[in-house]
Amino acid sequence: MSESGEMREFGYILELLTKGKVIIKNIERELICPACKELFTHPLILPCQHSICHKCVKELLLTLDDSFNDVGSDNSNQSSPRLRLPSPSMDKIDRINRPGWKRNSLTPRTTIFPCPGCEHDVDLGERGINGLFRNFTLETIVERYRQAARAATAIMCDLCKPPPQESTKSCMDCSASYCNECFKIHHPWGTIKAQHEYVGPTTNFRPKILMCPEHETERINMYCELCRRPVCHLCKLGGNHANHRVTTMSSAYKTLKEKLSKDIDYLIGKESQVKSQISELNLLMKETECNGERAKEEAITHFEKLFEILEERKSSVLKAIDSSKKLRLDKFQTQMEEYQGLLENNGLVGYAQEVLKETDQSCFVQTAKQLHLRIQKATESLKSFRPAAQTSFEDYVVNTSKQTELLGELSFFSSGIDVPEINEEQSKVYNNALINWHHPEKDKADSYVLEYRKINREDEMSWNEIEVCGTSKIIQDLENSSTYAFRVRAYKGSICSPCSRELILHTPPAPVFSFLFDEKCGYNNEHLLLNLKRDRVESRAGFNLLLAAERIQVGYYTSLDYIIGDTGITKGKHFWAFRVEPYSYLVKVGVASSDKLQEWLRSPRDAVSPRYEQDSGHDSGSEDACFDSSQPFTLVTIGMKKFFIPKSPTSSNEPENRVLPMPTSIGIFLDYDKGKVSFYDMDHMKCLYERQVDCSHTLYPAFALMGSGGIQLEEPITAKYLEYQEDM
Repeated sequence: MSESGEMREFGYILELLTKGKVIIKNIERELICPACKELFTHPLILPCQHSICHKCVKELLLTLDDSFNDVGSDNSNQSSPRLRLPSPSMDKIDRINRPGWKRNSLTPRTTIFPCPGCEHDVDLGERGINGLFRNFTLETIVERYRQAARAATAIMCDLCKPPPQESTKSCMDCSASYCNECFKIHHPWGTIKAQHEYVGPTTNFRPKILMCPEHETERINMYCELCRRPVCHLCKLGGNHANHRVTTMSSAYKTLKEKLSKDIDYLIGKESQVKSQISELNLLMKETECNGERAKEEAITHFEKLFEILEERKSSVLKAIDSSKKLRLDKFQTQMEEYQGLLENNGLVGYAQEVLKETDQSCFVQTAKQLHLRIQKATESLKSFRPAAQTSFEDYVVNTSKQTELLGELSFFSSGIDVPEINEEQSKVYNNALINWHHPEKDKADSYVLEYRKINREDEMSWNEIEVCGTSKIIQDLENSSTYAFRVRAYKGSICSPCSRELILHTPPAPVFSFLFDEKCGYNNEHLLLNLKRDRVESRAGFNLLLAAERIQVGYYTSLDYIIGDTGITKGKHFWAFRVEPYSYLVKVGVASSDKLQEWLRSPRDAVSPRYEQDSGHDSGSEDACFDSSQPFTLVTIGMKKFFIPKSPTSSNEPENRVLPMPTSIGIFLDYDKGKVSFYDMDHMKCLYERQVDCSHTLYPAFALMGSGGIQLEEPITAKYLEYQEDM
């Protein structure tokens, strides 16, 4: 479309704006960047078709790079950053150990970030920002919106000497603005510059021809219908779009323009319908307000009835307790009076002694009979003391457990909506929390509300709520080393189901440390098999091992095959997790320093048994030694579905006390600053074993395998992880 044609179309839109047919606020909403919340500046089109400012893309990538090099997440403090370091190849380890060498970080270029518009991960590929198209159409509309809707400030001449004059023209070929005098000077008649295209003052200089970002010398002349983006002929011949269906640019322009124009005309033609719908919405809002107040009054009435019942029961219970208390106190009072009378027995005894002096038998018998009964009663009271009533009110304790549970589940009438059930097996916490739930009647629920809160012994934390359309959700920004409760309820319209049973999950003690297996440093491809993603390794006791053993007629020692992480740690707190396959025969996991790795990986495999090398790190038991001083590595043994706790002076050396069932997932927590490493059961986030480790050098995640075995690194929980789970 020509410049004059675009101006006419934009003038038509402005005319609609002035007539009130289109609200300015609605147009401005379309021209605001989802990242910076301001009008677009040099917008770029992401692969997901959303636009974002050029500077915002850069800031997002820089932020991710900083967090990539930081201890891990926004939750970590600034005192514990981490460095992404290259794997300790033999040459690099030599450089590390040379005097005067300074350790530095090699940070990989981050090209994946979440789109601020749709929150899906966007991969910019190898070319990064250079592979994105600039949205010139949106950029033009934004500038015209500024000029028309906000009376844009004057654009000054770029060539004037200070003070600059107000520009009257802008040259699209020179990408500069000029006043009348400067324009005549720099575009003299009879020169090539006199033929340049010029427009009114503007700051939006767009190229005349759109070039391909992948093939910079080729112009865009086709449109890929699969990827929905313009391409050049080289992209179609041998590039990423070779097998995609493409169409000519003119055909795509015509088709899309017709669709867009038709949709715009339809929307404009439905003005009366929209107004009636707005009136209907206003009525619905008033009706909702009235119904809401009525519902509140009904709820208050129901609760007041409950309060009345509780008050009645409270009065009845307290009355029963008071009656029982009065009866018991009366009995105690009577008994106390009887015993008070015993104190007066001294007079009774004196009277009895005087009666004994009576010598007339008839007179004695007449008096002594009644006296004997009184003395006998006093004697029996002294022989067996028994309280007249009980002091305990155990029978009067009010049992409200059932009622408390029922009141806790008190909710709106669900109208047949079943309670969702959280799937504990598929819900987990790692770098983020992934919560999955199941609803028996999934189609009957419009949406769900996931609630979560941190469990704090001191204060009762309030619930955080997130509305979810599906049956799973990823929760970010949880605090480390904390316990969280999760629950979910279903909604259909304005009716909600009761909350599900709460799920309690424990977050890791530190930010998650991301790394992959190193395929270069010490990797033995004859015994170990590494997958393409480098997050899984398997040990194979294959044909080569049989041949080696067949040639040996005496005892044969099989060494461990080591593999390490591709990222080193020099400071901060870090946590990573992995799974050891149940069929694994012997696996060692932990951390090791760069100098110790150099010693292990250079040790001869066919030499004598490492049991004679007290610090070789092989299966010599050396990791159980040196308890008083920290050593430059710590490894624990896992195998045959067992977790073996290393020997220590403080723990029992009995085998049954040192052997635990192997956890489904194992976590390692390294506190580099304090020189401590801990091993966790990820299912319950319980520490199984911890000890000191020497952190004077760079530490790496270390693994070793012997015989058949397999190790799978835990995959970080991201949006892609959620999509994969849904596909499964």
